[in-house]
Amino acid sequence: MKKHAILFCITTILLIIACSKEPKSERLRLLTTPVWASDSILANGAEPAGTWVFLKRFSGEAKFNEDGTGYFGKFKGQWRMNQDETEITIITDSLPLPIITDIILLTSRDLKITTSVTNPLNLSESADIRMTFKAK
Repeated sequence: MKKHAILFCITTILLIIACSKEPKSERLRLLTTPVWASDSILANGAEPAGTWVFLKRFSGEAKFNEDGTGYFGKFKGQWRMNQDETEITIITDSLPLPIITDIILLTSRDLKITTSVTNPLNLSESADIRMTFKAK
């Protein structure tokens, strides 16, 4: 009888742990499922040029892994969503500050984010950035 009680307790604990996992939100699933291919990057409404040319390093593919790691064009680092899943913060050793982006559009096929960043090459200069991606 004692063995049955112990087995019952262990089974109950395992069920509680298994059922207490929070399910992935729909927005997290949409963001982390595909590899995203950059579609466009604009700085103040135009292609990045001059001191903003470093933004082209975000071109290519982006992957947001569930564990908070990923790659974003030529950058590798960490990312996280804010609590209401309307922003993505990207942190990479390649840039002096995190980039906090607003999620404008997130579907199974399209990702559009915007942000305002300071130019690391000229700290007195900032730009409004818009990046769009398509799911591969």
